[in-house]
Amino acid sequence: MNFRIPAKGNVKLEKLLQRIYTNEELHQLWKCANMNAVDRSGINDHGEIHIRIVSNAALKILRLLVKGGVEPSIVKNYGMAVEDAEVAVVLAAFLHDVGIAVHRHNHEQYSLLFAYPKARELLTRIYEEPGLTILTCEVMHDIVAHNAKEVCLTIEAGVLKVADALDMSQGRSRIPFEAGKVNIHSISAQAVDRVDIEKGDEHPVKLVIELANSAGIFQVDELLRNKLQNSSIKDYVEIQARIEGEMERRLIKDYNL
Repeated sequence: MNFRIPAKGNVKLEKLLQRIYTNEELHQLWKCANMNAVDRSGINDHGEIHIRIVSNAALKILRLLVKGGVEPSIVKNYGMAVEDAEVAVVLAAFLHDVGIAVHRHNHEQYSLLFAYPKARELLTRIYEEPGLTILTCEVMHDIVAHNAKEVCLTIEAGVLKVADALDMSQGRSRIPFEAGKVNIHSISAQAVDRVDIEKGDEHPVKLVIELANSAGIFQVDELLRNKLQNSSIKDYVEIQARIEGEMERRLIKDYNL
């Protein structure tokens, strides 16, 4: 793997990451997921690059929430530590799309088939019972709740749901679109230049979306807003979408019906 996640002194997270970086089965699951998504279905990437973006975004959002006084659910409900919440969110990010190796449709459900044994395998000897089962169940909930319409019962699940939507810059929209097809999905995806996660002005987290063209508002409104509104962290996040400069970039020359 050619990316790293900042453990920042979290020993349990560091041990987990070392196992993930060398787990050949997990790496192949990402490749199989992308085979079904990109090569066979002609839609956007769901492989290793997506995993890198989501895992880093989820960890950054969670840490900003904690700094802003938001208590993770695993701490509130089970008396565990913030470091354990980081482990749950990162592992869920690594496993949330592996079900696409079976099929894109209902992939959240298929992901559970792979994720339950893989999560227990990766967490064994890092956690003992009952912590091992608690962490595994939390990861399962995070995965199934990243579906836009599914209710998030934990802070951590909301973090993953929003982080998943943030992989939208430079044509990487989480709204599936067919490669080469010209419509609002593909055009608006090209209109998002950059996504930044910052400390908020009035809330713990601010999501700054830089657009090259006003068409990108579709991505913010249809994708990000919808996922945020159906998450557990909507009251802690603010969104700012802006177009830099006075001129908008032309995204298409002609559109013919």
